[in-house]
Amino acid sequence: MTQIFVLNSAYGLMTAVAAMDAGALPASSSGRILVAVNAAIIPEAGDGIVDAPHLAALRSRFDRVIDLNELLAPERPPHWRVTVGEAPVLERLLRQAWGIGDHAVELFLQSPQVAPSRVFIDVFMGAPVSIVGDGLMTYSPIRNRWPHTVAGRVVGVVYADTVPGVEPLLFAGTDRLPVPATALRAVVDEVAAATDDPAIDALGDLDRPALVLGQYLPALKLITADEELQMQCDMIDRALEWTPGAIVFKPHPSAAPALIDDLAAHAESRGVRFTVFRGGTPAEVLALRAPFVGAVAGFSTALPTLQALTGLPIAAVGTELLLQRLTPYENGNRIPVTIIDALTRADSPYRGERMQHLVDAVGFAMQPVIAAHLRPRAEEFLTEATADERHRYFARTRLSSLGLPGGARPGLFARALGAQSGASRITEIQLALRGARRRGKRAWKALRGG
Repeated sequence: MTQIFVLNSAYGLMTAVAAMDAGALPASSSGRILVAVNAAIIPEAGDGIVDAPHLAALRSRFDRVIDLNELLAPERPPHWRVTVGEAPVLERLLRQAWGIGDHAVELFLQSPQVAPSRVFIDVFMGAPVSIVGDGLMTYSPIRNRWPHTVAGRVVGVVYADTVPGVEPLLFAGTDRLPVPATALRAVVDEVAAATDDPAIDALGDLDRPALVLGQYLPALKLITADEELQMQCDMIDRALEWTPGAIVFKPHPSAAPALIDDLAAHAESRGVRFTVFRGGTPAEVLALRAPFVGAVAGFSTALPTLQALTGLPIAAVGTELLLQRLTPYENGNRIPVTIIDALTRADSPYRGERMQHLVDAVGFAMQPVIAAHLRPRAEEFLTEATADERHRYFARTRLSSLGLPGGARPGLFARALGAQSGASRITEIQLALRGARRRGKRAWKALRGG
């Protein structure tokens, strides 16, 4: 069995390698191939996982490394498409070029719903598929129903177990393959030791620094630029509760210079030193190289990862507002925001099984068809939850439309049209009358001797 890993981020690569090192993945009898993808809009602007020097040791775990961007140039991997007729031809070509021969293939994919991962599903027809998680999005149910011929090939989900006691909802019913935090920590330590970033060394003289992570949420149409500035000023204020000697701000690559200037002015008004970290090192690695006293963000996957790997105190700002702003309700960011909010609330009642119950209920409300099996869990959670907790995580209109506890009681006409086991009552009556007419016609025909 040849294992092909199609990965596009350092976090996904670290998760896959940690799973391999921990024995969470079965050994390959005929080799492992890393197909490295740089899905950035301008891939030339920075290193991808295929050429980042600090990831060299992780790439060495594979028998062959393929730079998909180089293979497809000038086409970019996110734009790659293959027709039904081209797929078997391409499979033969790849098997020959990569020395796979006629060995069976198993796929390990990040971002399976989009190219290039979806292309590999089509090319290696019949190959079993495992999903490699890329942070908190893995805990959400899949957005769109897949054809059974494709979904039936998904056999498992590999994910970093950074939210204790909670399993992902992605492709429920398949094997869960959690990567222990200890295994992930060992891999991140390896990457941290290999990271040569002068920007990290410049943090060495800071006294008790606190880390603030920017996310550039206006790009997601969730908040305005002014609201983002206020939110990140609030992050600095929240970090001051740890009495740091300095604030280290790691901006999103798309952050405007004016935002950073305003944050620096805010920090100065609070009497704390402000430093911008401009290196490309991931937050998970940065936290192992600098003595932070805590980390603050919006809903970054880095928060639970840092807490699980290092025990670092974490905090979040703006999650309650974001929960109300996310539209439509099934927005893929809802589960990540929900988890971060529940993890960081000072009065949070959500830990372990209680957190799983919350995630299950929100997951059902997001995808009531795909996650239909979670309806009893959602009903139980909503029945027990206080009105404030329901309002925090669920839109009342959503509860009403799904007939869930906490929603408005539907009127007579709505009840007549209400869903019942997938069909409306009116539709059921129509089908019953149609069946009765057919039976009546057959009986009349029999009486006439026809």
